[in-house]
Amino acid sequence: MKIGINGTGLVQQASIEAIQKHAQRAADDGFSSYWLAEHPTGGLDAMTVLTVVGASVKDIELGTAIIPTFPRHPMVLAGQVHTLQAAIGARFTLGIGLSHEVMMTDLGIPFDRPIGHLKEYLSVLVPLINEGKVSFKGEMISCDATTFFKPEQSCPIVVAALGPQALAVTGKLADGTTLAWVGPKTIREHIKPRLSEAAAAAGRPDPRIIATLPVCVTNDEAGIRARISKNLKMYGQLPSYKAMFDREGVQEPGDLALVGSEAQVQEMIEGLKDAGVTDFAASEFVTNGDEAEATRGLLRTFC
Repeated sequence: MKIGINGTGLVQQASIEAIQKHAQRAADDGFSSYWLAEHPTGGLDAMTVLTVVGASVKDIELGTAIIPTFPRHPMVLAGQVHTLQAAIGARFTLGIGLSHEVMMTDLGIPFDRPIGHLKEYLSVLVPLINEGKVSFKGEMISCDATTFFKPEQSCPIVVAALGPQALAVTGKLADGTTLAWVGPKTIREHIKPRLSEAAAAAGRPDPRIIATLPVCVTNDEAGIRARISKNLKMYGQLPSYKAMFDREGVQEPGDLALVGSEAQVQEMIEGLKDAGVTDFAASEFVTNGDEAEATRGLLRTFC
């Protein structure tokens, strides 16, 4: 299992400089990847930020986790991917997802037929990115285009897929999934078997499973879990995540976090690997210098 860093905790600062420094430290510390989310109503464009980051931060995979699909036509997104790769080289992984109905409502965008939307979106996006052309007419999305770029290397595409239908579409058309707020039991019993079955049926390689969860090595396990549950409680209220919480048998975001002593957190990380995770993108949730040093130190041992 590869270990990366998820920098989404910095997104609300809207500081490219802060993200750039964070990604550089991740590269210097030997992590394999660095991931950044894009909030639908936050105004910070993750791919533009990663283009800037990639100009100075070398030798580390950069990826989005995730770009919401509904606000962007796949032709627009494919153009961004080609432009980004032309700027920093072929080390970018595109993570996309449906986001959530409540967030699309804030944008005035209908969250209609999400599974059909995802299938048509990937049917346009994948050939545009990997072949530079597509001719597709769907019920919701259509595109007849040839890009100016002639792709020499493909760009991996992973999808935030949680439900059975989304996993089936993702396994058939994409390279894997990127997960947030999903625990090892759910990955082992639900995510991996459904995703792998769909990929095998489509003749695709074993899918990549990227997981992100908060991590903290601390002497105050109960306090940190309570703080995570309080600060990030909205995630436990979103229907798609709530369904994963129910599968895992937990109630709050703090219940899923990898929090405790060094030995406890190490065991939890190894549990993700055993469940089928191929990449763990750690979201460091620390409240003081000692926790920061201990958490990063433990994560480096997995590199």
